[in-house]
Amino acid sequence: MLDSRFPRIPGDMGNPQTWDFPVRYQVVQGASPDKVVRQGATGTQAAFIKGAKALVAAGVDGITTTCGFLSLFQDQLSAAVGVPVASSSLMQVAMVNATLPPGKRAGILTISGSSLQKTHLAAANVPANTPIGSTAGGQEFTRAILTDAPTLDVPLARADNVAAARALVADHPDIGALVLECTNMTPYAPDIRQATGLPVYSVVSFINWFQAGLAPKNYAGRTD
Repeated sequence: MLDSRFPRIPGDMGNPQTWDFPVRYQVVQGASPDKVVRQGATGTQAAFIKGAKALVAAGVDGITTTCGFLSLFQDQLSAAVGVPVASSSLMQVAMVNATLPPGKRAGILTISGSSLQKTHLAAANVPANTPIGSTAGGQEFTRAILTDAPTLDVPLARADNVAAARALVADHPDIGALVLECTNMTPYAPDIRQATGLPVYSVVSFINWFQAGLAPKNYAGRTD
């Protein structure tokens, strides 16, 4: 987890009520939202690896992070911990593309379009020229998260996400689905789906898939 104080509302991956399975959190001290998103996570790699190793030592069987920008550390974390690693929601983009009809592609909604670089996308195997939209032009969501504000106006944050998604789809009519880069966007996924009419994939959809492989559902004994 990033070192943050902003509210972790239900649906946010940092809220344990979001999950239907046990999770364990490890805060990486000094890894603020601004540091990781706007400053490229400079100088934090060793701390994230240390935190991931601590989780594995505590018995976890898979590692994820609370920021899509940490795709930068996918290979390093994977090499260091010896368990499966799913560092970023962006890793879904290629998989989502494979599900879409010909002529359609996934678009990305991010918290900071100016900060999301080619290096982040390449680390997650996102195809070049994938359309990207951002909530940075809104009133609340990007500001509250990246300044690590102690409060969050949820209706305004929801409006920012919906408006950004609508603008992205309007600019790119070939978008057939949306992938939410930011792990704090998941609470607004139903609103984005309703507003755009498109499938919406978040870090929660990604980690639910990831965890399903770590602990497959046991159907033994079922007869119906």
